Amino acid sequence: MQSFCSEEELVAKLRSLETRRNAFAAVVKEYGEKLYWQIRKMVLSHDDANDLLQNTFLKAWMNLDNFRGDARLSTWLYKIAINECITFLNKQKSANNVSVDDAESVLLQQLKSDEYFCGDDLQLKLQEAILRLPEKQRLVFNMKYFDDMKYEDMSEILGTSVGALKASYHHAVKKIEEFMTKDI
Repeated sequence: MQSFCSEEELVAKLRSLETRRNAFAAVVKEYGEKLYWQIRKMVLSHDDANDLLQNTFLKAWMNLDNFRGDARLSTWLYKIAINECITFLNKQKSANNVSVDDAESVLLQQLKSDEYFCGDDLQLKLQEAILRLPEKQRLVFNMKYFDDMKYEDMSEILGTSVGALKASYHHAVKKIEEFMTKDI
């Protein structure tokens, strides 16, 4: 993080009106790419991910005074990003009159038509398998598998027990394995 040694120092700089702007620039630099990919895994579209990342940082900036420091800064940012994604996906479903069952096919079509997706057939099949997961399992799988996030951190972000998260991840992996190995 720019010239900041620790998260505590960064949070202190965020609380001070004199250093807030530079500290927030360091936050964007430090967490921007990680948050982008977390968002992108949920919404799949590059353009939507960019918009939601901007919304996430805008919400964080506007609510800096409400950040109590009970959780780590990264946890707070992930929570904002995930809530933004869930709100976006729910709005998209209702605006398109898409049922929960059809949502995965809509997202898959968006992925296939996304000019920024450069994966091969195997990567597309993996994304399809992930999209077939229930929303919570998909979220847990992405956070654990792609981001190697600790269950304790996920627990803080999602407000779910570590045991439930481990079970969700286990079920997600089994479902993905079944999907990936069928027709072989």
